[in-house]
Amino acid sequence: MALGAAGATVYCTGRTTREQRSEMNRPETIEETAELVTAAGGTGVAVQVDHLDPAQVMALVERVDREQGRLDVLVNDIWGAEALWEWTTPVWKHDLDNGLRLLRLAIDTHLITSHHVLPLLIRNKGGLVVEVTDGTWDFNATRYRDSIYYDLAKMAVNRLAYAQAQELREHDGAAVALTPGFLRSEVMLEHFGVTEANWREATAHPSFAVSETPAFAGRAVAALATDPGRMRWSGRSVDSGTLAKEYGFTDVDGSRPDVWRYIVEVETGKAADPADYR
Repeated sequence: MALGAAGATVYCTGRTTREQRSEMNRPETIEETAELVTAAGGTGVAVQVDHLDPAQVMALVERVDREQGRLDVLVNDIWGAEALWEWTTPVWKHDLDNGLRLLRLAIDTHLITSHHVLPLLIRNKGGLVVEVTDGTWDFNATRYRDSIYYDLAKMAVNRLAYAQAQELREHDGAAVALTPGFLRSEVMLEHFGVTEANWREATAHPSFAVSETPAFAGRAVAALATDPGRMRWSGRSVDSGTLAKEYGFTDVDGSRPDVWRYIVEVETGKAADPADYR
């Protein structure tokens, strides 16, 4: 939606359509997403793609090339493993098949997509890859993310951005790892038994008081995509709050949530009111 608001044509891919759901069994669809992009001012195009299937990704690239003749931005925001990890479970007790499936969904999908998409992206100078993860490199490097598979997946995506930045440099292309904060997604709202209208009533997790809507990270992507000087971010791992301060955008309620600073300061005994981090 944020890219649409910037006037972009956005190919919205995923497995769930109005006719068929993935194993995540969520009601949100790629058609709905494309319609929201168009309503925001861009052009949304829904394409059903399983990003673990190289043939489907290749077909997507061929379609984009045929219809647009170029690609300027790739947002590798591919996941789908919500039900696969087991928190605070050591590797020898964690279900192995689920753990390996999680890694395939979280890492293989990104590599398969980049492999097929980047030849189109580098056809023109100045392309951008955004690898979406959970936690910056600096944050994750000193903290265990409570599941060995989850921990590995989220750190690996940070490294993917760094590695792709090296390979894109000669094409004047940039790759950035972006993490939202505590994301107030549809899944998380349901998990806490609240809606976007009354989310502040959720008290089970203190950090949720510093949560952000998906629009905040979306605006971070749009800010990078429209910045002619974005090469200064290439290879870096940043959060949406940091980019909000740099580019001056806010979340939909006008705030700039900074949950990562909140978590660090809670850990060091410095944090006070969560409202101070919005």
